[in-house]
Amino acid sequence: MQVSGVEGMAMDFSQMRVLLVEASLTQQRIIKARLMELGVQYVTYAQSGQEALLAIRQGSPDLVISNMYLSDMTGTELLHEIRLDTETQATPFILISGERNWHLLDGIRQAGCVAILPKPFELNELKYALTATVNFHRKQSLSLSSYCVDDLNVLVVDDSTMARNHMMRVLRSMGVDRLTEATNGVEAARYLSEHYFDLVVTDYNMPEMDGEKLTAYIRENSGQQTIPIIMVTSEESESRLSAVMQSGVSAICDKPFDPNTVRTLLEEVLS
Repeated sequence: MQVSGVEGMAMDFSQMRVLLVEASLTQQRIIKARLMELGVQYVTYAQSGQEALLAIRQGSPDLVISNMYLSDMTGTELLHEIRLDTETQATPFILISGERNWHLLDGIRQAGCVAILPKPFELNELKYALTATVNFHRKQSLSLSSYCVDDLNVLVVDDSTMARNHMMRVLRSMGVDRLTEATNGVEAARYLSEHYFDLVVTDYNMPEMDGEKLTAYIRENSGQQTIPIIMVTSEESESRLSAVMQSGVSAICDKPFDPNTVRTLLEEVLS
C-alpha cells in the first residue's frame, strides 16, 4: 500500500485488502461503492462474526470493517475476539454504526479500533480512517527535532490490557519500542519514582488513581514535573475535560487511539 503523508498528496489504497462484515446486501453494496471511490479494489465479505473470524485467520486482511450488530455477536464482541487471538490481534478494525449510546461504544474504543464511523458516513471520514490504517501498517518513525525516537522511554498507563496493547502497537508502528506498562496511576507513580521517562501516555478513567490525579501527582510531587503527558480518553463531559486540561496535561487524545492523531500529538509535544 503506497502512501504519502496525511496531508497534501493523494493516498493510494489500491492494494488494501478489506474484509467487510455486514449481513445486509444493500449495505455491502453501499460501503463497497464508497471504498471503490477511494481506490480500494479488494473487498471480501462475511455476514456473521464467526464467519469473519474464520476469514481473518485464513486471509489476514489489512483491515476489517464491521457493522455493530451481527447475527451472532456485536461488533464489540468481534473486536474482542480478534484482540484475544495472538495471530489476529494487530488487525486494524473500523466500526460503522448508527449507535449513539456512549456506553455501548465505549467497549470498542477500549479494545482499540482505528475509527468509529457514523451511519451514514461521509467520504472524507472513510478516507481519514483508511489513512490511519495505512499509517499503522507502514511503520514510519516519528520525525522529532529534540529526541531520538530509538531512545524514547514511554510509560503507558491504562487499566485495560486490550487498550494498553493497542496503544503500544500504535506507538511501535512509529518506531517507539521502549515501552513500560502500568495498570493504574498508583503503579505509574511508583515507576516514575524509580525510572526516568520521556513521555507518559495515560488513560483518564482508572481505579485507585485516575489519569487526572496521576497528572496532578506528576506536576506537583514527582521528580519529573515537566514530562509531557498525553491523556487518552473517551470522556465527553466538557467540565471534566476542562479539569483535566487544568491539571497539566500536554494534550488530550480521544479514543479511538488512531495513528493519524497520535503522530501529530507526539510530534507537537516532543518537538
